[in-house]
Amino acid sequence: MNAKITNTLKLEFDSDSKNESFARSTVSNFAARLDPTITELSEIRTAVSEAVTNCIIHGYRGTKGKITVTVMLYSDRHIKIRIKDKGCGIKDIEKAREPLYTSDPSGERGGMGFSIMESFTNKMKVTSKENQGTTVTLMKRLKW
Repeated sequence: MNAKITNTLKLEFDSDSKNESFARSTVSNFAARLDPTITELSEIRTAVSEAVTNCIIHGYRGTKGKITVTVMLYSDRHIKIRIKDKGCGIKDIEKAREPLYTSDPSGERGGMGFSIMESFTNKMKVTSKENQGTTVTLMKRLKW
């Protein structure tokens, strides 16, 4: 990738469900600088919503912590979004990425977060260490 970063945004906020809409709206407003289609903007909003919700529900599991979102806009019309928590981490990333898998003991969660993020972006990378946290990196290339 030889494209240059044209703009960067970094947010840090508490792992409170009320902050999910703030993150989703802020990232999509920032991404709007690249003039995406309505569909692309909706996909970005949904992917960010899923990632932040995962941090709140699964990463921190009812405890408080910080979530960091970094967004980079590139000259070739792609966006990199990194969502990071310092929560409990994921024991088995491959299993967690399976559709319908949930770590929620009650089984009430749908287990579709990673599948949704993956379907709405061009590339998704998940790194995690138990008791240290998880980072989800989403790449989205916009149409010309």
